[in-house]
Amino acid sequence: MVALQSGQTEGEARKQEQLAMLRERRAVYVRRGQRALLGRLLEGGNATADDVRQVVELPPGIDPKLFGAVPGSLARGGIIERAGFVKTARPTAHARPVTLWQLRDAAKARQWLAVHPDIVDDPAENDDDLPLFSSANKKRPANATAERNNESKP
Repeated sequence: MVALQSGQTEGEARKQEQLAMLRERRAVYVRRGQRALLGRLLEGGNATADDVRQVVELPPGIDPKLFGAVPGSLARGGIIERAGFVKTARPTAHARPVTLWQLRDAAKARQWLAVHPDIVDDPAENDDDLPLFSSANKKRPANATAERNNESKP
């Protein structure tokens, strides 16, 4: 039983590492997903990844797995919470369960939206040639994007 718990801990750590990479490398689309999720929840009711996928358009070649990074920080921030699970409505997902989210704090949601505007998609920042789910990935320093942005300033 201890080995199972250890494996679960390692598995969760790996999952969080991949989600962090998605948040960094696909920040534009993760942010749009977060804004779409909060917008849907503020309209009333619950929402799933299916709702986000209907609203946020991804360019060809961008893997929709990035939407897995959408709810985490919002849930940790006390803005949304898991309400349960439902079967996905997407036929290609074969009715697998997806998390159903509900709004926990509407004021925090509105504040988050005010502080986190949409990010303009900069084609120069496109990392499509780099694999996202390969063990051969080299980690980019956390401040690499900020450094790249500062290099272009006079």
